[in-house]
Amino acid sequence: MSAASRGLISRLKTVLIPQRTLTQFRNFSSEILTPQNEVIRPRIIEPKPGVMTKQSKRTGAIAIKCGMTALWDKWGARVPISVLWFDDNIVSQVKTVEKEGFFALQVGCSHKKEKHLTKPEVGHFRAQGVPMMRKLKEFPVTEDALLPVGTSINVRHFVPGQYVDITGITKGKGFQGVMKRHHFPGLPASHGVSKAHRSGGSTGQRDAPGKVFKGRKMAGRMGGKQRTVKNVWVYKIDPKRNLMWVRGQVPGAEGNFVFVKDAFYEKPDVSTLPFPTYFSPEDEDEDSLEPITVDLGELDPFMAAD
Repeated sequence: MSAASRGLISRLKTVLIPQRTLTQFRNFSSEILTPQNEVIRPRIIEPKPGVMTKQSKRTGAIAIKCGMTALWDKWGARVPISVLWFDDNIVSQVKTVEKEGFFALQVGCSHKKEKHLTKPEVGHFRAQGVPMMRKLKEFPVTEDALLPVGTSINVRHFVPGQYVDITGITKGKGFQGVMKRHHFPGLPASHGVSKAHRSGGSTGQRDAPGKVFKGRKMAGRMGGKQRTVKNVWVYKIDPKRNLMWVRGQVPGAEGNFVFVKDAFYEKPDVSTLPFPTYFSPEDEDEDSLEPITVDLGELDPFMAAD
């Protein structure tokens, strides 16, 4: 078949075959269509205080680990402290049952230049109308704890005295032996033990099945995994600098991101928490805010009778 014949056939197909109508294309509007062709309007979320119940679940926040130190409380007891910095936490996306099938808030932390982000990330931030963020984290919430996009979450989202769960990536230790990785005692350091003081010993058997079973503790990579420290006590917060002092250790190295949320087991008193988050008054002067320390009571624990 010549080129002219092929061109004639292609032109005849365009004329004879009916074209697709516009209704066959996908609708990219903000409205959602159900299988019954019912239109669901987008949910309107207002940034206003609410009443928290025992079933309510607030969003968490993203912090940066600054390091560890120690403080002495008013009774003279030494408190090991980890310092966390909440750097510009903003709600970057709201997920609802109507669209995603569940309720959640996506929170972003710290600003980042557009040239250091991928095109999908830039498109996501532009579609939501929020600044470019370095770190994103999704927190599941209840329906009454939803916040509109662009809402700022600062350190006053938490209160001193409550317990929180903190998740982070532990420090990477590289390839380590069984004594450091699994706390093995090692072999006897006496005569007759030749260059095997820190070995793991026998790992299997000679006869059947003659193999090393799965799960055997052996040398390998240590650290660099996600871990959660539960029931961490909030000792002090500084609203002026967005700093939080918590008691004990926090997973990760200095400068790493950690995720902070209300404790799952040691649930705080719902009457003391700002819900769904803390909204700053318009006449509040942030430069005049003072650090808030937990109330330790009036009873000296060192003088209390047994």
